[in-house]
Amino acid sequence: MVKYKKIAQDLRHEILSGDYTPGQQLELEKDMCGRYGVSRITVRRAVDELVHQGLVVKRRGAGTFVKSLKDEDVKELGMAHQFSGFAAAFAGHEVTSEILRFDIIHPQREIAAKLQISPDSFVYDIARVRSVDGCPVVVEYTQMPIGLIPGIQRSVLESSIYRYIEQELKLHIQSAHRKVRAVMPAAEEKQELRITGDLPLLEITQVAFLDDGRPFEYSISRHRGDWNSFRSVSIR
Repeated sequence: MVKYKKIAQDLRHEILSGDYTPGQQLELEKDMCGRYGVSRITVRRAVDELVHQGLVVKRRGAGTFVKSLKDEDVKELGMAHQFSGFAAAFAGHEVTSEILRFDIIHPQREIAAKLQISPDSFVYDIARVRSVDGCPVVVEYTQMPIGLIPGIQRSVLESSIYRYIEQELKLHIQSAHRKVRAVMPAAEEKQELRITGDLPLLEITQVAFLDDGRPFEYSISRHRGDWNSFRSVSIR
């Protein structure tokens, strides 16, 4: 195993085993160089691995800090170097969005904690049905802080929120913590997704982060179980 991957593996183990606490700063580069007997370049590559895994965040001029994983009960992290969103995932197909709800509300205390904002703050409260080639495949329930993601309009919801965030707001999406489980659809979800019978849904609860560590999205998406499959890569 190359040195930077071994260092990344050691640090990952220390983070997940609790040797580092959420919000705690990692060792300085010079200290890790001495600890492992390697160059700064090797240490930086190791830390970049942890950034890509969604375990830590770099803060310019301050250092590298451990993300909070406890609330999301993360045991294995999917690897993703780029978050392109639903529309880009089905490029080449006709992707449409039906807006069921678009309001501005105060978040519930639990959701506010996940978004690291006050319950008195305002969030977009969005519900959409996403369809591919005319077939509805997922119902999305999303909340985003207005202070962090300003200016969302219906036209954005009808296309791609992620594209708006990265291309218009010039923010960079980096990682997401997810929980996946099977659930039965509510009556209105059966109607929106054109489900007959007892077809289960695949529910994904997600908190998504920008590259500076700020959570910008709390969402629950419920996917038709006969239409979607999800793959992840786990790192030991």
